[in-house]
Amino acid sequence: MIPWETLDTAAIPGGSETLRLKRRGTEFSIMLGTNELMNSRLSGSEEALARLTIERLNTPAPRVLIGGLGLGFTLRACLPLLPAQARVTVVELVPAVVAWARGPLAALHGDSLDDPRVTIVEEDVGTVIRAAKADWDAILLDVDNGPEGLSRAGNDALYSATGLAPARAALAPGGVLSVWSAGPDRGFTRRLQSSGLKVEEIPVRAGTTKRGARHVVWVGRKG
Repeated sequence: MIPWETLDTAAIPGGSETLRLKRRGTEFSIMLGTNELMNSRLSGSEEALARLTIERLNTPAPRVLIGGLGLGFTLRACLPLLPAQARVTVVELVPAVVAWARGPLAALHGDSLDDPRVTIVEEDVGTVIRAAKADWDAILLDVDNGPEGLSRAGNDALYSATGLAPARAALAPGGVLSVWSAGPDRGFTRRLQSSGLKVEEIPVRAGTTKRGARHVVWVGRKG
């Protein structure tokens, strides 16, 4: 078996741990300690996050905010589904992840970062959300492993009741907040409902086949 090779490491702003970019043949992985945050073989649930969100939009020029660049699967899945008038802002906390996207991971990302509809912002997505007032038609959160975050204590605030309130306020009327998670979380479902969103909890496959692990996508619509 081909051994894993560490290509690079990156400190997480505001955290004490380190991300590692690893490669085994044509397979890539981003690790946090012993936890794998993402793998290039498993794109199904991130693609589902994009599809389940975009198909619920009903505006000719949607404004879309993606929290977390990662391996770029969510962004790449969004772009073919969006019109030319759409605007997509991808907020990534770790600058090295953006550098990896233009370096060793360039083949995975393709030309998505250079799409004229796309803007990349190196920032905490919570800061961007709190600065917005009814600005976004869709907010897609793929941060850490979902509501049970791993890399940064500040990410937990995104999924708390006090964190969901500004996310709802940042949505335009009829806007959609979608959240990816490695697993179910009944408490988070209740928090989403209590925030005033109409919520769907949708199990999706981690990979692109009908077998294997399941992840969860929550889709909440602002009335």
